Amino acid sequence: MENFDYNRSPQPARKASALIFNVLTGVILISTICLVGLFLAIFVNPRSGLNPFPPPTLPAALSLPSPIPTFGVVLPPTWTPIPTEAPTATNTPRPTATQPPTETPFSLVTEEPETPTPASSGMPFILQSGSPVAIANIAYPELGCNWLGVAGQVFDLSGAAVPGQQVQMGGVLAGAPVPGGVMITLTGLAPQYGPGYYEFTLGDKPVASKGTLWIQLLDQSGLPMSEKVYFDTYDDCQKNLIVINFKQIR
Repeated sequence: MENFDYNRSPQPARKASALIFNVLTGVILISTICLVGLFLAIFVNPRSGLNPFPPPTLPAALSLPSPIPTFGVVLPPTWTPIPTEAPTATNTPRPTATQPPTETPFSLVTEEPETPTPASSGMPFILQSGSPVAIANIAYPELGCNWLGVAGQVFDLSGAAVPGQQVQMGGVLAGAPVPGGVMITLTGLAPQYGPGYYEFTLGDKPVASKGTLWIQLLDQSGLPMSEKVYFDTYDDCQKNLIVINFKQIR
């Protein structure tokens, strides 16, 4: 029987082939782990520098200004004059019976005849003739003299009260600035006076000041619609409400 050499096999070639496969397997495993780590990093932080396609940057949210409450009091509105139609000339006999009175909204100030006065600054609103005027507190009779404030209306070209007009007030009273430095409100928020009124509450007692407070109209972007109007206050219970009206001229 012939002798065979069973140990004579191509083992070195097999070992080299197995080594190559092991190395390739290790490289694939390490690459897989790196890819998984890369995907996890991008998933956790899509804006990471590892992400070749980061999501677009969202625009900043629009922030709208909100009215600043004054002294925790609901801002009051302004009154609107009721247009009266010109009577037509008719031959009507004088009535013999007295008609019952009809309720009409009161007016804070008696308007004087006005002549158009163009604003030198070119602002669309100017101070109405007869403003400012100081009267007694009629909005809060239960407070009487224990209150000090400003109220008024803004009228358009047709003479109608403008609702939603932004009004701001600032300055110094009794040596201290108004709350927040500047107070802002809208016309139409003080119904105790009538439709279309604004109101600012300044304190719980009359205080005298001389041109240290101002008031101004703004548009929705915060740009001035009138000049700053400086006004006085009085240490007088019959003058603790300052009425300031504006009118549109163009």
